[in-house]
Amino acid sequence: MEPLFLGTHTPRLDEKGRLFLPARFRDDLADGLVMTKGQDGCVTVWPVEQFRRVADSMAQQVFTDRQRRTVQRLLMADATSEVPDRQGRITVPPVLRAHAGLERDVAVVGANKRLEIWDLARWEAFQAESADDFERLAEEVLPGLL
Repeated sequence: MEPLFLGTHTPRLDEKGRLFLPARFRDDLADGLVMTKGQDGCVTVWPVEQFRRVADSMAQQVFTDRQRRTVQRLLMADATSEVPDRQGRITVPPVLRAHAGLERDVAVVGANKRLEIWDLARWEAFQAESADDFERLAEEVLPGLL
């Protein structure tokens, strides 16, 4: 069964850029994960098998399409694979920390088949900005699902 990532957790990055994965996510990421730049200023974390499916799907797209080529390059260029250590820690590389503005306080957000790592203040601002749009967006994006 594929993992389902839910909830928001607030670990801290240490001085080496490491964070403890929330305990509830560790088993699903124990075999490895891929981190890369995410949308809206976060770092996206995929279980390695899920990322392979995404990469395989991207590889099937027409390479002559400039937009698809650009997205694929940018997504893969800063991607890194890692296996959490015995304590459940991962290291977020400097290029990804810079992309997401990660310094100390972070939010690890369950986002269905992936996780997102946000700077905590940026995550809280995103939530505040998006709260009023939730019902309208749900009606447009999720008709018949909820």
